[in-house]
Amino acid sequence: MFIVRDGKVVWSYSIKLKSPSGGIQEYSDATMLSNGSVVFARMSGATLISAAKEVLWSYDAPKGFEVHVAQPLGLDRVMIIQNGNPAKMMIFDLTTNTVEKEFVLPTGNPSATHGHFRRARITSAGTLIASHMDNNKVAEYDMTGKEIWSYAVPSPWAAVRLKTGNTLLTSNKGFVREVNPKGETVWELTQQDVPEIRLFSLQEANRLANGNTVISNWCPNGLKNPKDWPTSVQVFEVSPDKKLVWALREWTEPANLGPATVIQLLDEPGIPENGDHQR
Repeated sequence: MFIVRDGKVVWSYSIKLKSPSGGIQEYSDATMLSNGSVVFARMSGATLISAAKEVLWSYDAPKGFEVHVAQPLGLDRVMIIQNGNPAKMMIFDLTTNTVEKEFVLPTGNPSATHGHFRRARITSAGTLIASHMDNNKVAEYDMTGKEIWSYAVPSPWAAVRLKTGNTLLTSNKGFVREVNPKGETVWELTQQDVPEIRLFSLQEANRLANGNTVISNWCPNGLKNPKDWPTSVQVFEVSPDKKLVWALREWTEPANLGPATVIQLLDEPGIPENGDHQR
């Protein structure tokens, strides 16, 4: 995990490939808060660290379960999605380290834990919007766990409820799509729109205040040999008319940023833990 300012890495934080219990770890979600702390999902659980890298809170998932979502709700609550049988949405009160709210989420194959969810968010309306990778749909739930909206999409990775009420979706199939509440496509980006770069699994998408979209482009499933990864672009920004604004390709030490899943622009207006950023 890196903070990059003026083209230079000014802060970094690493986790071990394996957790103390022996499970594989990876970064799937991360947010820097207004106080400089960072909350992140690490597959084996979720953690909150200070800017000084002190662990302030940590949750370890039970054996056979995974955590790929960690959303701050203010400074003292965190929402996670726990993949597994059963999969759950859980909200933690960090002041008491207790689960404040939880409900079970449906999955396509309960035993195929790794493929359940990658990104979900509590919306400003107090609902949960979740990308069901193995169910090939994005669904919205009220806080009782009742489904109130859904949209069919192949292998969705992220779903962002925009301030307009539309939903911005990304897919492992290499496209980004914005749909309105009726499920109608109002904007879409595909490989044809950006022939300058090769698209792989499009994971996080940020809709910026200026209307542009920043997207992470995760390559390992498309480029099996790590020696080929440096040929790929990790992150890029496009305008509403799908013009490429910039693209990042940085695979050289001491600033080898590696395959990109999570991207947060730190100069966007608003307070991250209050859900002001569209990501």
